[in-house]
Parts: sequence; structure tokens; C-alpha cells
Amino acid sequence: MSNSISQAYTELVELRYQLYNSLFMTLTLDAVQQTSIWLPLLQEACESGLDHQHNPKDIINRLFDRNLPELNERERIDFLYKVIQYVERQVVLVDALEDSAYNEIHRVRGPASWSQMIEKVRNDDDRRKLEESLKELTLRVVLTAHPTQFYPGTVLAIITDLATAIEGNRTAEIRDLLDQLGRTPFFRKKKPTPYDEAMLLMNYLERVFYSSVGNLLDEIATTYPDYSLASKRSLIQIGFWPGGDRDGNPNVTVDITRRVAAQLKTSILRCYHNDLKLLCRRLSFAGVYEPLVHLRDRVEQELLSPNSNEPEWLDELYEQLGKVEQRISRHHHGLFLNKLRSFRRKVQAFGFHFAILDLRQDSRVLRRTLDAILATHPGLLPDDFNSLDEQAKLELLLTIRGEVDPTKIEDTVLRDTAESMCVIRDIQRTNGEAGAHRYIISNCRGPLDVANLIALFRLCGWQDKELTVDIVPLFETIDDLRDASESMRTLYALDTYQAHLRNRNTEQTVMLGFSDGTKDGGYLMANWGIYRAKEEITSVSREMGVTVHFFDGRGGPPARGGGNSHLFYSALGKSVENRHVQLTLQGQTISSHYGIVAAAKHNLELVLTGALKSRLLDSEKANLNESQRQLIDEMARISYEAYHEFKQHPLFIPYLLERSTLRYYGMTNIASRPSKRGGDEEEFRFEDLRAIPFVGAWSQLKQNVPGFYGLGTALNHMKERGELNRVIELYENSTLFKTFIANSMQSMSKTNFSITRHMEKDEKFGAFWRLIHDEFMLTKEMVLQVSRQAELLEDNPRSRQSIALRENIVLPLLTIQQYALLRIKEESERSDKISDDPMKAEASSKLIALYEKMVVRSLFGNINATRNAV
Repeated sequence: MSNSISQAYTELVELRYQLYNSLFMTLTLDAVQQTSIWLPLLQEACESGLDHQHNPKDIINRLFDRNLPELNERERIDFLYKVIQYVERQVVLVDALEDSAYNEIHRVRGPASWSQMIEKVRNDDDRRKLEESLKELTLRVVLTAHPTQFYPGTVLAIITDLATAIEGNRTAEIRDLLDQLGRTPFFRKKKPTPYDEAMLLMNYLERVFYSSVGNLLDEIATTYPDYSLASKRSLIQIGFWPGGDRDGNPNVTVDITRRVAAQLKTSILRCYHNDLKLLCRRLSFAGVYEPLVHLRDRVEQELLSPNSNEPEWLDELYEQLGKVEQRISRHHHGLFLNKLRSFRRKVQAFGFHFAILDLRQDSRVLRRTLDAILATHPGLLPDDFNSLDEQAKLELLLTIRGEVDPTKIEDTVLRDTAESMCVIRDIQRTNGEAGAHRYIISNCRGPLDVANLIALFRLCGWQDKELTVDIVPLFETIDDLRDASESMRTLYALDTYQAHLRNRNTEQTVMLGFSDGTKDGGYLMANWGIYRAKEEITSVSREMGVTVHFFDGRGGPPARGGGNSHLFYSALGKSVENRHVQLTLQGQTISSHYGIVAAAKHNLELVLTGALKSRLLDSEKANLNESQRQLIDEMARISYEAYHEFKQHPLFIPYLLERSTLRYYGMTNIASRPSKRGGDEEEFRFEDLRAIPFVGAWSQLKQNVPGFYGLGTALNHMKERGELNRVIELYENSTLFKTFIANSMQSMSKTNFSITRHMEKDEKFGAFWRLIHDEFMLTKEMVLQVSRQAELLEDNPRSRQSIALRENIVLPLLTIQQYALLRIKEESERSDKISDDPMKAEASSKLIALYEKMVVRSLFGNINATRNAV
């Protein structure tokens, strides 16, 4: 099958790319006409120059001197801008080609598919186990507004239409869309608002997820027809962070939260209205048509007059659909019954909320909010509260009573945080409890942070009401992951917290952060630390009679928890609770993996079957023995030590600030939130740096340090001790460890050290660059030995082909980026020397600004080409 998929990629993507790129070159667009002739020369100059270890500045200057000597520096800059714009559009063409051929270039009916899983379930006992697992399992994918989506909505729409036209082989339409693409700007002149971001993702909900979730539920129902409609809980749920995530975006307000919740309800009602109109066209039978028209009209009434119906009407809608279903079965021979059942499954999945709106805030902000309330309302806690031990503080916070007015808090962020407690209750009144029912504590350090949040709820509108909100601690750093199980044990042991859990079906959700974990502890330690935390929290929860659910904060690249989701979730053994599988989908990952219905269904299916596999198959490969556990533990420790030493290097921060694009992420205008935590964007503190620009900066350098650093040192250590065979055996017999290696290989496959090789001779950073390069070469050598592969991703030729095509396209862009960074450095040094000449200093400052803009623009094409760079 790998060979056939590889051949399909060659025919449907690579060859078509050559064809349509040639068509693109014929368009009468200034940027196309002025660059299409010279781009092949630039491509060749970059490949040859980098192969000969030439400096990117020399490569670009030599090209101009030989071919366009008449251009001055400003004209050269303009030309390079046009090259960047052209390359951006070449990347879009590849995206559209891959989308158009999705089913042919992916193993949609491969071993990880639902259909193949059913094939493996051959006897009645296995079928019963699978059905029981389906009844217990819930998959929730959560769409976030993290700033990793570098395509504006207009371009995303073109990709969709272009993919459809290519699939239909409509050449004239393809030409027009390429023309439109050439005239459509990629760069946003101003940042989007949090509401803008929410609206963009709601487009995915309506256009993609509504159908893909429905299609997958329909396919499952063909095997288990009675399962889904008999259950009150949907197998697949969608979560939503835009408009609720305050830690991710301090610009979110309660007004935005309310507007987003209202729009989510409007969006799902719009989908229902469309489906009901279609059902009325087909189910025109006596005794069936009339109730469907009534339901259609009630949905329309709600769209015209929001909240004219109570949330309880959802139960009536579902019940009425059930009655219609019975009439069709009894009186109309089941004609078009499948269409009605499909719609009913969607109603069950999406309710009146469409997606579950999560609220999130940093523990430090929650603590400051409580302090602000206590300062203006003395007597709520004893005067000696701060001198009490943790146990006494927890009891007081969990039993606090009182009523405060959040609007009296002067600080706008703290006031909004307090008011966000009340807005959840308001959303539950209109969208149902499923509309918003959990609050996530970022940077959770322990039980007191959980108790602080419950105290805030009690003081801000929930004093005498049942708290219909799940409190979700998010553990992120290596230390917090290590202590997480004891934090949960402390909470579980409190009668007051147990009382809260009993109101929540004795279930506790715990979120674990891959992004900040990797930034803090390196690739292997973060992944292993999260797995160990899951095991330990599972053990404590089972011991205390609590069902724990894990929510994985996963980003796009393996360095932020991305990679092969099916492999990851199938690797969870019996020691990790996995009745509910929850994971975040972020910006670019949404468009690249869930941007079309076929891709979304396939990727949802992969996560679902991975989770089912770990529950059904009592495989030794999914369960670690003590020897395997000790081996991974030792390698994680060695890897962590290597990464920690690297992170403490005196040039670690200066290298990122002076040689990478780290400073430029905040200038991209792709998101409404700042690029770092804390109010001062100029002051740099590593702990405030968000994981996205951190990982993204390494990706732009084509070094991808967070995805491998320390792993090679750990593997080589075992080899030098004569224990490499133990590691190879571990790789062959542990799905978990194989996942660690495979995802790291994916990161390494997107590196290209030739682009930054000129740094090897840099007086300041040469030794530091070699330190990174040496670890990469060591890691590559070791993972190939362990996996017994001849090249990275040898077992995934389609991914290799896609990466090779995309990396080749953006090579000129990356060379231009390095050229611009070098020119900024030169001009900055020159500017310091001519500061006493105002005219020269001003000219130099303008030149620096132009090159900085060039760096920012170059970010887009590279990130879009990589698809999961950040």
C-alpha cells in the first residue's frame, strides 16, 4: 500500500504541481511576471550555494550582481518581496493539490481505520467488548485560537475552492482561482480581534466538523445501529477556546465570551435549519412531514429571535425526531430513515451549543483576583490566613461564603476574571449546561490554585447554587508534572472537594501541557513526564474512587505534543485511564489536518481507533514492564540533563534573540494576543515566553531543537554502556517508545542545517551552532540505528515526498530570511557608528525596517509549507 500511495502522490500532487505552477507563471500579475523568470535561477543559486557552504548574503548578492546588476538596494528589496509573495502562493497550490487528492494519498481504509478495526473484531466476545468500550468512550477535540494559523480566511477559502476545482479537473476555473490567489493579500495590516478569531474557527465548525463528525457517527452506526441513539452522551464532542481562553489571550472579555457563545448557538441552529429543510424535501409522507415542518419553523424562530425557546426544548426536539423515526419505520417501510437518524445523531452530538466553550486563566491571575476581592471585603477569611498551613487554607477556601460585586474591582483583567465566573451560568441558561461547564487553571502549581478558583466561584455568583462547573488543573512544567498526583491526592482527601466531585458524577479532568513541558524539560523528558504523570494520577484517582479524564494540550509539531495521534493514543496501556480522550487542535493543525471533511473525518477516526485499540487489545506492546520503565526513565533523565545544560548555556537566549526570528512573531498580526506572557513586550524573560514563538523560532532556523535535543545523547549513552540492544528491543516491543522515536524523527526530517551553516564560522555563535548540529547528527544516527531504518521516515514515503516538495519550494524564501537577518545585523552595527549623523542614521533605520518587514513576511511561507511548524 505504501508504494501505491507514493505513486499516487507523484501523479496527483508532484506532477500536477509542475503543471499548475507553469499555468500560474503565465498569469498577467506584476509579482508573477517579475519573478517567475528569475525564481528558477534563485532556486539553483540557493541549492548550489548552500551545498558549497556559502553565506546566504553572498548567494543573494551574487545572483543580483550576475543577473540584475542595475538594481539598487531598495529595488533589490522590492524584488525579494515579490519572490516571497510568489513562493507563498506556490505553497498554497501544494496545499490545494494535497487536499484534492486526500483519499488517494492517505490510508483512509488502512489498518488504523474504523472499517479495519471492525474486520479484526471477529467473535461475539470481542464485538461485545468493542460495544461496551464505545458506550464508555468519549472523544473531544478542542479548537483553540493559538496563533499558528498564518493563512487569512480569504486564502483558506481559495484553498478550498481550488482543491475542489482540481479534483474536478476544471482548468479554466483553476486558472481563475490562481489569478485570484495572486491578487489576494496574505498579510494582515492589523491584528484580528478575539471575536474575529472565534468567527474564523466557527467557519470550520459549520463547513467541516458538522459533516465530518456526522459522517463518522453514521459509519459507526452501520455496525452498531442502536448504540449511538440509545445513549444520552455523544461519542464525539467538539470543544472551543476562542472567546473563553483568557490565559491564551488577555484581550478576551466577558462581553466577547457571551457573544461567542451566542454565535455558537446560532451556528448550530443554522446547520439544523438547513438539514431540516432537506429532510422536509425527502420525508414528505403523511404524519411525518408536518412535525418536521413544525421543528423547522421553531428552529427558524430561534434564529430570528434568539433565546425565544428554553434550552429544555432540545429534549423536545430529540424526542420529536424519535417519534418521527418510529412513524417512518412502521408506516413508510423505513424510506430515508437513515437520513433522519443521521440528523438525530448530530442533534445528540451538538445540542444547542455546537461546541463546548472552555474558560481558562493563569493561576497567578486567579490568585491576584482573589486577593483583590479579599482586600476590599475584609472578614471573608481569617486575618491570620496567610500563616496557616496548606490543609487549613484549603478547608477555608473550599467553604468560603459571601457575595461580592466583581464590577467594583479596579484592575480590568482581575475584574474580567471575576466576572467570567458569572458568565458561565448565563451561557448555561441559553445553550444548556454543555455550552460552558469547565474552567481550566493554567500553570497550576498545586491544590491551593484549585481551591482559589472554587472560592472565586462561590464569591462571584455561585454562593448557594450547585457548582455545575468542572475545575480543570493544567500541569505544565516538569516539576509540576512530577508533583501532580500528590496534588490530586490532597484534593481528593478533602470532604468538601469530594462533595463537589459527587455533583460532577465523581469525575475529574486533568489537563497536561506538552508545549510548555517540552520548553521546560526537553523532548523526551516532557513526553515521558506526562505519561508518568498520567499513570500516577490514574493510580491515585482509582484508589480514591474518582474517574479521571486526561486533556492533552497538544500543539502542531512533535515538539509541542503533535505527531502521530493514532500511535500516541494506542500506546496508552492499562495503567492510564482513557475513557475520555481529549486533545487540543491549534490554528495551523486545524487547517492542515481538519480543513476539509475527508481529512477531518479521517483524523478523528485515527484518534478514536487509537483510543479503542488501547482499551481492547491487551497487548504487551501497550503495557510497559518494570525493566522497560526503568530504561525509559534513565534515558529521560540523561536527555533532560543534556537539554537543561544546553538551556543554561550563556548563549542560549542571545542566540535566539540575535540569530532567529523570535523577536518577529509579535509583528505578524496573525493573532490578537501578545507573543509572551506579562505586560512588557520589550523585557525578555524565558519563563514568560510562550511555547509557540519558542518552537517556531527553531523551526524557522530549520534546526527544530525542541523536537530532538537530548534524545541522541541519551541513546548514545546506552550504546556506550553496551546496552543499545536493550533500546532496540524496547523500540520493537513498546508502542509508547516507538511513538517517541517516530515523532522525533518527524521533527528531524524538517531540519536543514545548510541554511545556517554560515554561523559555524561566526565569532560569537560558531561553537554554539556546532553544539546544536553535533547533537542533531548524533540523534539522527542513533534513531536510525534503533529503528533500523536507512533514512528518516523510511516507513512513511508519502510524508517524505510531501516534506521534500515543500522544503524545496521554500528554500529560496529561507535563504532570503537569513539574508535579511544578516543585513539587519550589519545595518544595526553601522547605525551605531553613524549615530552622530542624523540623515545617515535615519536612512539606516529605514533600511532596517524594510529588512525586518522582509523577515516577518518570510515567516508565513515557511510555516504554511511545514503545516505543523508551530
